[in-house]
Amino acid sequence: MQNLIRHAARLLPWLLILTSCRGGDAIPTDTPAPAPTPKPPVYALIVKEKTNPYMLKMYEGFAAACEEIGAVPIFEGPDAYTADAQIQIIEHLVGAHSVDAIAVAANDADALEPSLQAAMAAGISVLSLDSSVNPSSRMTHIQQASPELIGRVLIQAAWSMIDGRGKVGLISSTPHATNQNLWISWMLKEIEENPLKYRDFELLPVLYGDDEPDKSTEAALLLLRAHSDLKAIITPSVVGMLAVGRVLKNRPFGVVFTGLGLPSEIAPFVRSGHCPWMYLWNPIDIGYLAAWSAHALHTDEITGAVGDILPAGRLGQRFVTVSADGGTEILLGDPVKFDSNNIGEWELVY
Repeated sequence: MQNLIRHAARLLPWLLILTSCRGGDAIPTDTPAPAPTPKPPVYALIVKEKTNPYMLKMYEGFAAACEEIGAVPIFEGPDAYTADAQIQIIEHLVGAHSVDAIAVAANDADALEPSLQAAMAAGISVLSLDSSVNPSSRMTHIQQASPELIGRVLIQAAWSMIDGRGKVGLISSTPHATNQNLWISWMLKEIEENPLKYRDFELLPVLYGDDEPDKSTEAALLLLRAHSDLKAIITPSVVGMLAVGRVLKNRPFGVVFTGLGLPSEIAPFVRSGHCPWMYLWNPIDIGYLAAWSAHALHTDEITGAVGDILPAGRLGQRFVTVSADGGTEILLGDPVKFDSNNIGEWELVY
C-alpha cells in the first residue's frame, strides 16, 4: 500500500504538467472580449450660405444640442444662395455615407427633392428648418414661428410707425425663399382683409436683396430714389435689415424701418429711432431644436407624424403638427418684439 502511495506521488507532478500542456481544459482562463464602443451619430446642418450671421447662430445652437445628445455636428453651406450648391453638398454626404441625419435651410423648396429623397432612401433622417423644403423632401420641418403671425405683425408694425398713411417698401431675400414668400403672402392678406384700416397705406412691389449686403443696399437706395415720399421699409431678412439700417443712418431722418433682425446688429438703429421696433426669434434655439429633432428621428423616437411628442432638452417638449404646406412641422414659438425697452438685454445674447 505504501509503495502504491509513493508511486502515485511520483506521478502527480507529471500529471499536472500534462494537464497544463493540454491547455487546462478543466479551468477556462479566457475572458469575453469587450463589446465594441458604439460610434456617436453624425448630424449635419446645411445652411443657405455659410457666412450668414443668422445661419452661424443657428449652428451654434445645433452644435450645443449635439454635445448634450452625444452626437457629432457637421456644418455645411455653399458660398452662394443657390439650390445647386446645396444639392452638391447633400449628394456628397449621401455618397460618403458620413451622416445619420441632415437638417437643411433650403434655398429652394422643390429643387432639393431628388437629393433629399435619395438621402432618406439611404436611411438618413431628413428635416428642414427656417426655410422649408416641400413635404415630399422631408420628415418634418422646424418652424420658427407662425408664418401668419409674422406676416401680419410686420405689416401692423409698419402701419403703426407711419400712422397708417404713406408708401412702404418691402425688401425680401430671394424669390425662392419659402419662408419669406409665406410671410409676404400673409402681409398681403392682412391688408386685403382690412381695407378700411389700410386705405391710406401703400405696400410697394417686392424687391430682392438675395441676402447679400451689397444687393440689399442697392434695393434700399432704389426705393429711396424712386419714391421721395417713402415712409418706411420692411425687410424680413437679417442681412437686409442691417443693410437698410446703414443706408438710413447716413440720410436725413424721415424713413423708418422694421422687419426681422439680429438684436446685436440692429440695436444702434433702435436707439437712434430709425427702427422703432422689430421682431425675431432666437436662431440659436432654432438650431438647438433642429438637432434634438434630428436625433429623435434617427433613433425612431418620432417619425415626423402629427401627434408625435419631442423631448427637446432645455426647450422642453414640442409637438409635431400639420404645416401650411400639407406636411408636418415643429413650432419653436412666437416672435419676440425688440424695442428700446429690451434691446440692451438681447443684444448681448445674439
